[in-house]
Amino acid sequence: MKKNNLMDWPTFIVSLLILLSVVIPLIVFPEASNAVIMSLNSMVTTGLGAVYLALGLAVFLFIIYIAFGKYGHVTLGEPSDTPEFGTLSWAAMLFCAGIGSSILYWGVIEWVYYYQAPPFHLEPESEGAINYASTYGIFHWGPIAWAIYVMPALPIAYSLYVKKTPILKISLACAPILGKYTTRWPGKLIDILFIFGLLGGAGTTLGLGTPMIAAGIEALFGIDGENIVLRSAIMLTATLIFAFSAYSGLRRGIKLLSDINVWLTFILIAFAFVVGPSIFLMETTVSSVGLLIKDFFRMATWLEPFGGQGNIPETSFPQNWTVFYWAWWLVYAPFVGLFIARISKGRNLKEVILGALIYGTLGCVLFFGVLGNYGLWLELSGTFSVTDVLAEQSGEDAIIAVVGHLPMGDAALVLFLLTAIIYLATTFDSGSYILAGTSQTEVDGEPHRGNRLFWAFALSLLPFSLMLIGGDDSLSLLQTSSIVAGVPLIIIFIMLMVSFMKTLSRDRIKLEERARLYEEQERKRLTAQYDKRDRWWE
Repeated sequence: MKKNNLMDWPTFIVSLLILLSVVIPLIVFPEASNAVIMSLNSMVTTGLGAVYLALGLAVFLFIIYIAFGKYGHVTLGEPSDTPEFGTLSWAAMLFCAGIGSSILYWGVIEWVYYYQAPPFHLEPESEGAINYASTYGIFHWGPIAWAIYVMPALPIAYSLYVKKTPILKISLACAPILGKYTTRWPGKLIDILFIFGLLGGAGTTLGLGTPMIAAGIEALFGIDGENIVLRSAIMLTATLIFAFSAYSGLRRGIKLLSDINVWLTFILIAFAFVVGPSIFLMETTVSSVGLLIKDFFRMATWLEPFGGQGNIPETSFPQNWTVFYWAWWLVYAPFVGLFIARISKGRNLKEVILGALIYGTLGCVLFFGVLGNYGLWLELSGTFSVTDVLAEQSGEDAIIAVVGHLPMGDAALVLFLLTAIIYLATTFDSGSYILAGTSQTEVDGEPHRGNRLFWAFALSLLPFSLMLIGGDDSLSLLQTSSIVAGVPLIIIFIMLMVSFMKTLSRDRIKLEERARLYEEQERKRLTAQYDKRDRWWE
């Protein structure tokens, strides 16, 4: 009975109804749905492109201000609290929740698209195109992406550990603006939009990772990678892993799986670096980071305003890539932010912000810098044409071919596929954990096990059903529809920033008093220690 009372049934039921209202038309009327959704997506990425880029830059500057401003020292919890998780485990859970197997997909082949259709109207496959090919992936998965991720974590963690409010909901972070409507339909609508975005976004991540793993199994064992039984088995295996992890809880399941995943990642990256063209990989990565620092604000604000005018061609590069990515991170951000909030007890705001920016970006730099640049080396050296495989076959085939060209290719593929499966699981176990928390009115320690288990299977049911009836096109369509539905998150993010500043301003005197009392207690404690030592010495 107590569990039923803690469930937020309106949010839970309406979220499922909205999800079904989108999925059923996708299944029954795929062509008509595709036309409508792609038209809406074009309107979003083109009409709101400037808004998305401005918001991304504003969020980045906002969290930098919080980190190095007067509130950066605020501890999430009591001032004397120590971090609940060690730095390595915390960084592992943070990275695995925010990235998933998508990094293994795009980290290997994203450079191809920039190499053949570069930004800034550069000549395709020229030296300039090569430089940006190895840089733009790091930019899209770098500091602004992680700033968007960590932004919702700050007000939620503050409410959870400073104000002692046991609720894991995005609507709660907007309470200073919503007021009494936080627990009514305006607040519930915010939570419902978040749940829908995560279900759609995470569902397509599973749908993207499954064909890649299937292509790897085909390369190793000769089994048809498009076989529906094989893909179903892969999806079921990943589901059972993350369902068990989510059911086991934060410490015994999610933390353990994330730790394993990070070590697998280190081994994979180190292996590729050592046996691959190490000097080329190192020099290209360093050059890419330098170019990113040099052109960061140009890349963050470029929208091709003169494209299609006079002799200037229109490539739609920023709309197809940067704007799309910012919209995509925005859809995922409430989930990742809530999860970062949950695991950050005992850290101060500056630690959380810089940890997310540094560890998150560094992890992505390693993937793009080693695996991506290895594919680029294969192309430029004439060893193997990644562009031809991508043009004639599929992205999954190109990825598996790149990994398979490493020395000891079969061993590298096995390690790559194992890492990919665990990445799927670590994204979804944290996702089901947060969905369970969002669909409850209160979280007593951890969301209910049964609720976590339900959302674990709900996350996999959607991509599984779409795979059966429509394949990759339906999954891509759902991804696009979730981005279109995520447009209201632009307003919600602005509300989050304004609400958090209002909260900190209201609590400023209390926070200063809390810090003063803690410093006084620390002085007394240290004085007592010195006195005790001096008495012992005498």
